[in-house]
Amino acid sequence: VQLQASGGGLVQPGGSLRLSCTASGIIFGFHVMAWHRQVPGKQRELVASITVGGSANYADFVKGRFTISRDNAKNTVYLQMNSLEPEDTAVYYCYAQKNYLRSTRDYWGQGTLVTVSS
Repeated sequence: VQLQASGGGLVQPGGSLRLSCTASGIIFGFHVMAWHRQVPGKQRELVASITVGGSANYADFVKGRFTISRDNAKNTVYLQMNSLEPEDTAVYYCYAQKNYLRSTRDYWGQGTLVTVSS
């Protein structure tokens, strides 16, 4: 199983980036997909998630600025990030989860660094 994230980089405050994560080795359409982020020295936190059916949920700190979407035909989940703030600087991780009757199985990508700075 591989989750290959891309799209990170350096952007000025107020700018935009789009992250992509392409999955292989899983049946993508059966998995809940999400983006988490982590700043060194802090806990990893959930940014946004999207269900198999396409329903999205967001952390309060990104509502109205970030949009998560998925393309099941391309095995890819996206995170469109607008109005970026210095506080959004972090390593962003792609995450996949499949729920079974009594358990879950999850996978993490390698992370992509987003730096918001002037």
